[in-house]
Amino acid sequence: MIIDLQKFIKEQRPAWTRLEKFLDLLERNQARRLSLDEVREFHTLYQRASADLARIATFSSEQSVRRYLETLVARAYAEIYESRKKGQKLSPFKWFFITFPRTFRKHIAAFWVALLITMIGGAFGGVALMLDSEAKEVIMPWSHLTGSPAERVQEEETAEEDRLAGRKASFSSQLMVNNISVSLRAVAFGMTWGIGTILLLFYNGIILGAVAVDYIAAGQTRFLLGWLLPHGSVEIPSILIAGQAGFMLAQALIGRNDPGGLKQRMKNISADVINLVGGLAVLLVWAGIIESYMSQYHEPVLPYWLKITFGSFQLLLLFAFLGWSGRNLETVAKKPQQTLAGG
Repeated sequence: MIIDLQKFIKEQRPAWTRLEKFLDLLERNQARRLSLDEVREFHTLYQRASADLARIATFSSEQSVRRYLETLVARAYAEIYESRKKGQKLSPFKWFFITFPRTFRKHIAAFWVALLITMIGGAFGGVALMLDSEAKEVIMPWSHLTGSPAERVQEEETAEEDRLAGRKASFSSQLMVNNISVSLRAVAFGMTWGIGTILLLFYNGIILGAVAVDYIAAGQTRFLLGWLLPHGSVEIPSILIAGQAGFMLAQALIGRNDPGGLKQRMKNISADVINLVGGLAVLLVWAGIIESYMSQYHEPVLPYWLKITFGSFQLLLLFAFLGWSGRNLETVAKKPQQTLAGG
């Protein structure tokens, strides 16, 4: 039984730090072999951290310390019971289909915050446009959105020439660069204690909400869905993941109720932030291709039902990927914590 929690943390922290140094050493150099004495010390530290986790789990007020120990114990468990071959090359397939979605789920709370802020911005943009139609020129960042939706739809559907003929690849590249740069700003703005990330997500939400209200009010819902769903079903979630990574940086920077220092907090989340940024970059490359080769073509070239069906299926597939890919391995990683809690 822990009587003085802060004293307990202070006394046990050197052992936790020692175990973390062991883990950092093994993760940096996978070919490293521990001596017999080091193996004994490592195992003792692992058992000690496991016991500390079980003891501190009863204190609901110390969530940050519990999460820190959970991560530490899980890492140690993976090193002890891993089946990987030392020196094995990085597998891009395994990284994208297992590591990336697992990292996303690990920090899902930050994603929900990003989604909520974007939705609030969307509601604000939609209401602003309904109350004042002239607000469109202030809200919309692109000239082709400031005109009449009905006129734009007619122009798109009656166009006789392919305006992207011969430059689909370059247009797709421009979209990729623009979207990835916006996402990187959302991540980097996390270093402003999250304020910049909040503003960027809120503004993106305003644009989305205003565009949606503008086209729906003009009776062009089918065109709107056919235009946005094919690429937006990947692009918008990717921007939200960027906001998720930005809020992770902000949380580490603020570090409220976290006994570790700033350097340690940043170190703890750096790999996860990199995984999220890499994953969303891959998604945005795909979104850029789809926007250039599919989203920009409307009836009669491409029927709206086909584009809407494709975008909807793609969105469901993305949800399934982020929600379930690699989950079996995730369950295995949680087993040591469950055993400790039960013991």
